Amino acid sequence: MPGARPAVRGKFPMRMLVAALVASLVLCPAASAEPSGAKSRRATAGGAKPQPAAENGPPDIRSSAAIVVEQGATRVLYAKNADAVLPIASITKLMTAVVVLDSGEPFEEPVAITAEDLDEIKHTRSRLKIGTVLTRGELLHVALMASENRAASALARSHPGGTRAFVAAMNARARALGMTRTRFVDGTGLSSSNVSTAHDLARLVLAAHGYPVIREYTTSPGHAVTLEDGRLLQYNNSNRLVMNAGWDIGLSKTGYISEAGRCLVMQSRIAARDVVIVLLESWGRNTRIGDANRIRKWMESRLPRG
Repeated sequence: MPGARPAVRGKFPMRMLVAALVASLVLCPAASAEPSGAKSRRATAGGAKPQPAAENGPPDIRSSAAIVVEQGATRVLYAKNADAVLPIASITKLMTAVVVLDSGEPFEEPVAITAEDLDEIKHTRSRLKIGTVLTRGELLHVALMASENRAASALARSHPGGTRAFVAAMNARARALGMTRTRFVDGTGLSSSNVSTAHDLARLVLAAHGYPVIREYTTSPGHAVTLEDGRLLQYNNSNRLVMNAGWDIGLSKTGYISEAGRCLVMQSRIAARDVVIVLLESWGRNTRIGDANRIRKWMESRLPRG
């Protein structure tokens, strides 16, 4: 039923799970050597063809920062500039979803889009016009799956205490997860002041994966919302890999603003291992997808099956 409140929120089990995961991440070193510095934005975007990875070596990742974490063992399989602080664009919306779910505000409650939800930073467009009313659950679905900015803004604005309290809750949750180099300033990710590291975002993905709603909404290939006048708006997932039969994806979120390049975080099962993949500052149009595929190929060909 559209907008129905999920029966399972995952709130209290998550606190115990997150504590164990964060401790493990702190203790486990990277299994592969950190590459020697990211390429500059111009060099990465310049179109130089990636060279094949050396035999038994790490994958040739073109994103400026990346990390691959084995979920069960919480072991770092690959890292590149994983502690570089970078803008994260709409990856921000994962924390938006965590705060919305933790708040316990009813999913079926109607929330209207207002002038406050207009993008005054990037001036992006939206099919959610001022006055559109959707349930909180529908807003969360399109914010996560299709990266709908006005939906994310409305979720933050309708939080008890308003947007300021919502952002404070985002930063408090980041601190609780041990995301020490992360800072949020809005719920959309449109500001380049929303920053984090690949290492910190791995923590966020591990936590977010504990919420069934986030897993479901971020991996939906498409979703239609019904407006008050009966019209349907069809939205599609911003990560085309969720439609790819060769991938087994349990959580997905993309991001893009000019300062951050194209970003991607995923939880996936590869070579019988559950892993978290974080890719930041991917400057080519298809670089993040290419990097994800290179990671999968590397894992399937180089690593023993778990």
